[in-house]
Amino acid sequence: MIRTFLIGNGESRKDFDLNVLKPYGKIYGCNAIYRDYPDLCDVICAVDGGMIHEIYHSGMCQKIPCYFRAWTKIPTPMYRNVIEGMATGQDLKEMKDFDIIRQNEKGESAEFATHGSTISGAVTILKKAKDEYGTRVTTGKRETKNIHNAHIYISWIKEPDKSFDIKECGEGGEDEGWATGPSSGYVATMRERPCEIYMIGHDLISDTKTINNIYKSTDNYVTTEYEPTPSGNWEIQWRELMENNPKIHFFKVNKELDNKPTNQKVDRFRNQEGVNLEYISQAQLLDRMSKW
Repeated sequence: MIRTFLIGNGESRKDFDLNVLKPYGKIYGCNAIYRDYPDLCDVICAVDGGMIHEIYHSGMCQKIPCYFRAWTKIPTPMYRNVIEGMATGQDLKEMKDFDIIRQNEKGESAEFATHGSTISGAVTILKKAKDEYGTRVTTGKRETKNIHNAHIYISWIKEPDKSFDIKECGEGGEDEGWATGPSSGYVATMRERPCEIYMIGHDLISDTKTINNIYKSTDNYVTTEYEPTPSGNWEIQWRELMENNPKIHFFKVNKELDNKPTNQKVDRFRNQEGVNLEYISQAQLLDRMSKW
């Protein structure tokens, strides 16, 4: 029996000890899970530029396979053409006032990967923001959230390198453009060909009027006061994953089996052909594990 555990960062998993899963199957994590569990995951996935490069800079890609969106490794001699682009001397001077480039140490790296703007593009964004907000742009206050797209993320590739584009997860692999959670499920189905998949911490919705994520108000995440992310796209993506893998038995592991919004059955998953889904509680999962 091949089992895979897909770990999301919804708040339902906050008090669940994920380490107990390790003996029973491969563990696929999302985004910043490595911060709390640096030795837990067998694979990590991310699709947002800032988060992708945070993971790479942490050194996780030298330890375990990590799958990223639009992850292209570029020869180091191309750096100037790719990053500086059409930047002028004045552009380079102006960018020094801002924390535009986020990168790890270059060292002897023969390749790099990048997401975000070019220097000339970043300066254009910053000039516009400065016209609107004046000196507040450099103070780190809420106004600076409007210029997050000005960042240039660079990862200098280090050996051993276990970073991959999502499309490299298996023969015929594709990047469906999904969110990180469903994308991690896609990579897992391609790499592991499991019989069972357990979704833990993939809450989809929130029990409150604010965002449901363990890492809210930390780097590369929205702040605590944000409204919940609409779940529609996530639900459609998970359903498509299930429909495309009818032989896999999916288990959505909720904190409890009660009427709280996060624990309710998902309407989009009901009566769908090819959706082999069962809801269980965390306690029921632990009970099942005691019998494996």
